[in-house]
Amino acid sequence: MAKDHFHLAWFLSQGYGPKAWRSMWPGTEYDKHRWMMPDIFVDLANGLERGCFDYMIIEDSSMVPYTYMGSHDTYLKYAASSPKLDPAVLVPWLAMATKHLGLVPTLSTSEYPPYLLARLVNSLDHVTEGRIGWNCVTGSNDGAAENYGHVGQRPHDERYDVADEFADVVTRLWEAWDADAVVLDRETPMFADGRKVRPINHEGKYFKVRGPINAPRSPQGRVPICQAGGSTRGQAFASRWADTIITNAVSVDGMKSFREDIRRQAAGWGRNPDDIKVLFLAYPIVDTTMEAARDRRRLEQEDFGKHLDLQLSGMSRLTNIDFAQFDPDEPLPEHLRTNGHQSSLAKWIGKTPRSLATGLNSRQGIDLVGTPDHVAGLMQEMMQEVGGDGFLLFNAHFDRRYIMEICDGLVPELQRRGLTRKAYAHRHFRDNLLEF
Repeated sequence: MAKDHFHLAWFLSQGYGPKAWRSMWPGTEYDKHRWMMPDIFVDLANGLERGCFDYMIIEDSSMVPYTYMGSHDTYLKYAASSPKLDPAVLVPWLAMATKHLGLVPTLSTSEYPPYLLARLVNSLDHVTEGRIGWNCVTGSNDGAAENYGHVGQRPHDERYDVADEFADVVTRLWEAWDADAVVLDRETPMFADGRKVRPINHEGKYFKVRGPINAPRSPQGRVPICQAGGSTRGQAFASRWADTIITNAVSVDGMKSFREDIRRQAAGWGRNPDDIKVLFLAYPIVDTTMEAARDRRRLEQEDFGKHLDLQLSGMSRLTNIDFAQFDPDEPLPEHLRTNGHQSSLAKWIGKTPRSLATGLNSRQGIDLVGTPDHVAGLMQEMMQEVGGDGFLLFNAHFDRRYIMEICDGLVPELQRRGLTRKAYAHRHFRDNLLEF
């Protein structure tokens, strides 16, 4: 594979929930009222597989937010971060519709016991024949913690201490059956050799787990782990455990610096940095002409300005800070602190809420606007400067038109330039991730 090849993945922002209900292309009335059915997500997965994407991450959260103005009304008004269905339920539908695409549900270390999560992921890896990953998140919103019987989330850095022990337990459970433990000898008889199956007998600071899980090792064994920690502690966790890291960077210098830092830390853990694929969030808008693409971005920006409460409510959810309390035209105070998304808040300090809500800074990801040829050229230049490893595309409110624009417009141009794969070389998700 050519050295300038890079990976593509998709971030299903806002999770398994309503998508294009406010867009100009919402689908039929049937589509809008039956948003909980997997149809549009299956269409997306088929498009991603046509484009030979590595994987799709299904974002998730398990609460109806209430941070903004102390109420859930704004969130439900816009279907913003709620409602959502469980991503693990969507995975089998997507798996049945595809043959190669990696499928990565979000499962939180704050909401699952390690054994339950290890067993679920093992089961999904079996039924998808080796195409599962785990988007490992630690939880950040107090409301979600309250749904699981806690007063609030643990302190930020301690959440990663918990996650370190959690990931250790889960990976050991996945490997508690040797790869050749299943014998299937009818004559002996012996289904599995008990000498090749072990309890892990873990007793740590946060968890006590006997093991083993009650199923054989799955096709991938240790499935690929995805992580998005942006804070200093989050990066340390990701460099130790993650096989692919997703991050937001708005400049080439920032992308390069982040990737180099992750690779340096990974080497410190004794890992091969080339085994970790760092993908950068990007939100492309492509159209037949530059003018058409720019006009779509302009209309989107105007919509942001009309719905300031929608943007501020999202910022409130991420940080556990009610942004309704601030004058929208006064810079945010320097003293703000959060137990939520620290990296996001750090980028907002000193800016006005209105500028954040209505400007491009309110959206995560690299801003790519233009024709397929123009956008592909920008992506090529960025990756050549950064050194790898690829892009995580997203659109929180995508519709079927957008799927086609990306998968049947932008991606073919990337393939024509020899930048992304034209066919899958391997059967398992991990092997495709490590192909280049």
